[in-house]
Amino acid sequence: MDIQWTQIPKLNALHVYGPSTQNTAGIVYDSRDVKKNFAFFCIIGVETDGHLYIEEAIQNGATTIIASKQSIIKSFTLLHTNVSFVVVHDSREALAYTAIEYNHQASDKIFKVGVTGTNGKTTVCTYVQNLFNLLGLPCGMLGTNGIFSSKEMLHIKKSTPTTPMSSDIQSTFSELVKLGDKAVSMEVSSIALDQFRVCGFKFDVAIHTNISQEHMEYHKTFNHYKMSKLRLFSQTKASVVNLDDDGMSKDILQIVQGSSFLTYSQNESSRADLIWTNLYHNDEGISFDLLYKGISQRISVPIYGEHNVANLVAAIGAALLANVPLEEILVVLPDIKQVDGRFQVIHGPEKRKIILDYAHTPVALDSIIRAVKTLTHNRLVVLITGVGIRDSAKMPKMAKVAEGKADILVVSVDHPGYKDPWNIVDDVLKGFSVPYLQEVLTSPMRHEAVKIALEASQPGDIILLTGGNINGSQLVQGKYIPHSDENIIKDYFNNSKLRV
Repeated sequence: MDIQWTQIPKLNALHVYGPSTQNTAGIVYDSRDVKKNFAFFCIIGVETDGHLYIEEAIQNGATTIIASKQSIIKSFTLLHTNVSFVVVHDSREALAYTAIEYNHQASDKIFKVGVTGTNGKTTVCTYVQNLFNLLGLPCGMLGTNGIFSSKEMLHIKKSTPTTPMSSDIQSTFSELVKLGDKAVSMEVSSIALDQFRVCGFKFDVAIHTNISQEHMEYHKTFNHYKMSKLRLFSQTKASVVNLDDDGMSKDILQIVQGSSFLTYSQNESSRADLIWTNLYHNDEGISFDLLYKGISQRISVPIYGEHNVANLVAAIGAALLANVPLEEILVVLPDIKQVDGRFQVIHGPEKRKIILDYAHTPVALDSIIRAVKTLTHNRLVVLITGVGIRDSAKMPKMAKVAEGKADILVVSVDHPGYKDPWNIVDDVLKGFSVPYLQEVLTSPMRHEAVKIALEASQPGDIILLTGGNINGSQLVQGKYIPHSDENIIKDYFNNSKLRV
């Protein structure tokens, strides 16, 4: 399509060298992806700077370069007079606005539910997608577990583990619209908000789950982390707010005054719009009372964990704000599905229960351990991990949270990145009391640690495997190495005398 670089709404080009209009066949931020007549955006990242790859992009066929460093741009303008060089204040922001234009405002053609929070984003997004689909509102999803249409997983390369880059978000919206989807749920991380990945459009509903310390390796301070998350609620038409989260709920309520919002809580005295109480746990799921507009409804769902009731109620709030009557929602709730890798229960041999949960923060780990202990079991074996690509300060906190709450703890590593895995294990172990309050086993490799946890189990035990993969892989030395706990579990029992 022809793009007039001085006419894109809100792009605010500071200067354009060369032609102001170019026939543009694609927009990319990685010079290796550039093809003939593409526009290349020079993104300044944590480890590299797109301005270093301008010549490579031009040699690969770029006819437009969008950059924020004018002094560097000038050196190329005399050498490539047929190339458009667009100087902007921030290339990430420019990419977001250009992506909206390039994809013909696809973000305006689909109902968008954005979910932010330290814990629960993936679960809430999946519940929203599942619930909307059950209600006859075809819904896709973007998040840690992948990119999905309402019918299937889409084989679209993820640019980041959680919230894709803005150009990838907009192209995915466009694809979902073409497939006939009417809605999309997506995880919106604090980093994505800080980096303008969801810039330029309004969400129809924004959901808040909770906040606790995370991503300090990026944000440096908790306040910056919190302020980044709060941005979501300045660009939404309606909101769902968790009153039980003291860390951010009051700030959100100040921002959303004057717009539509629903609150939710497990506290009957909170005066929230949606209140859930009287939980009953069993091996088939959870029953609870849901209070809405003064009427209480008893609900039974095949999900596990008190924290997941809160996540489900948040998704119900999104459906209500999509103008779906509660009566219609109640009809389909018994068909809601458990989320892969989020309190995912696998029934093993001799009444073992293997539970997969992505818990990778101290708060999430505490919640999932408390939740699994409500299920019938003999002993509890728990795998906890340190994450090499995350804030190392939280690693000993993982041990401290789990200490004394299981019969056996296995300590290992997720996504070591460029770090020595044994150093990560040692950082976690620093959180334990000495002597240990339970048996502690260690491994520097997750695939081995899963086997150790299974080997340590006995009939009737629960084996809780926390942490886990990103997009079916572990990040090691800059490479994504395929990994699946489910495959390891299946192979382990198939190769032993026991059978799943």
